Amino acid sequence: MGIVNIINLFGGLGLFLFGMNYMSKGLNQVAGNKMKDLLERLTRNPIKGFFLGVLVTAVIQSSSATTVMLMGFLNAGIMDLAQATGVIIGANIGTTVTAVLIAIDVSAIAPVCIFVGTAMYIFAKKQTHKYTGQIILGFGILFFGLKYMSGDSAMGVLKSSVGFQNFIASANNPVLGIIIGFIICSILQSSSAAIGVLQVLALQGVVPLNFAIFLIIGINVGSATPLFLSSIGAKTNAKRAAVIYFIFNLVLVFFTPIAYCQPFIDFIETHSANGSVAVAACHIIFKVVTALVLLPFTKPIVKISQRVVKTREHESSFRFTYIDKKLTGNGNISVLQAGSEVERMAKLVRKNLVLACEDLLAGSLEHEREIKDNEELVNWLNHNISDFMVTITSHTLSGDSSEYVGKLFHVITDLERIGDHALNILNKNEVIIKDNLDFSKESMKEINDIYEKALELFDRAVGAFVNKSLPDDDEHYLHFLEDTIDSLTLQAQDNHVQRLRQKKCHTSSGVVFTKLLQDLERVGDHSYNIAWAARKDKDLIRQI
Repeated sequence: MGIVNIINLFGGLGLFLFGMNYMSKGLNQVAGNKMKDLLERLTRNPIKGFFLGVLVTAVIQSSSATTVMLMGFLNAGIMDLAQATGVIIGANIGTTVTAVLIAIDVSAIAPVCIFVGTAMYIFAKKQTHKYTGQIILGFGILFFGLKYMSGDSAMGVLKSSVGFQNFIASANNPVLGIIIGFIICSILQSSSAAIGVLQVLALQGVVPLNFAIFLIIGINVGSATPLFLSSIGAKTNAKRAAVIYFIFNLVLVFFTPIAYCQPFIDFIETHSANGSVAVAACHIIFKVVTALVLLPFTKPIVKISQRVVKTREHESSFRFTYIDKKLTGNGNISVLQAGSEVERMAKLVRKNLVLACEDLLAGSLEHEREIKDNEELVNWLNHNISDFMVTITSHTLSGDSSEYVGKLFHVITDLERIGDHALNILNKNEVIIKDNLDFSKESMKEINDIYEKALELFDRAVGAFVNKSLPDDDEHYLHFLEDTIDSLTLQAQDNHVQRLRQKKCHTSSGVVFTKLLQDLERVGDHSYNIAWAARKDKDLIRQI
């Protein structure tokens, strides 16, 4: 096998991996949110979770995407680890769909798929049609890469390689096969891709089924590598999920004796002389049998994962960082702790406001999941800080501390409402992208100008409250900022009416635009409330 053959092999492999990844992303965009909603509703039962894991992974063609959704639900408390185990087992079976598609071999239509997919992606107006084009294009590139890999200029040359044939003829060591499969999967970071490469080799007739079985087992064990890597630094349940995934695939090692079972080999080969189909069949049989064996033992598997990954103190993000409930007997110290938690809450709210507005201006949903996770934590802090402060008000507090607690109640309410407006901005951005709404450069500039003023007002207001000081000059400037935001909002609304009359924008876009202005204007109002609470000489908190 010369250097040209190796270059052709890697070129075809690159096309295959790119096509698989590109198709997976398109599927995730088209069906990901629906699958996520389905997971959230139906995973209370491990059996339902199993079938749902199969369905979701088969549809979006990515067990890693399924796992990411799963981790979000685990962290949010929507499901427990036992319920997640069923989904993980199902997701393992869902990944075999790729092997089935490769075994069918529709490479003849790959050029047609590339042409149609490219045309749809470039010329389609609606975003969903573009994503559909992405799926078709990825599908075509995937099979084009497979065809190129299996050609005479790449893997096909192995047929005439004496050295390779001698290696395969003596390759009956299961440990060697498992290690090779493990390494291949670890390098490619995808079990579906590794199985696809193996199917190409089997199709060329250069890898007999009895040795391919060892490789299949090694590939599946190696498929846990990406999950372990992604769980580094993650929360406890994420690490346990990786352990559960590894346990499932480690059980496949017990299929090793099957390679020496000639009746089984004959049975598979009798039903299909196509090596690619034989590999896919073994892959599916091993996964399904393992799932049927392990599914009744979800609870013991969870216990094993809990023993391997011990529970860490303060694991959940839904916890206090500064408040120590053991010190509630000292009211003044508890007040200081509550203030620190409110400051932490303010940082989360600011982050969400920035992420939501920056994504809106960039026309993306890159931080969608992070914003929603942060919003859940903000709501948790709102309720739990309030409950904590109710508890400490039962203790005797100094005059300043008592006044400060009263202001904290108002501030966390305003922070929570600003967080809601940040989420509203995200939701409207989702509508913009989903419905492919157009906004003029003028309207986006108006939104950006108001956003910058609102963020400045928020930062100065929170800074004043944290420092417990708002001099007259600073208060006048913050009042000026709030008035500026109101003026910019009114001007933007007037400009919008003019654009409607001139037919420079559509009504549907205008409705979303107007609501975005309202959200940003309300952010300014609530920010000024926070600043007002910093004044020690104000008996009443200004509320809008």
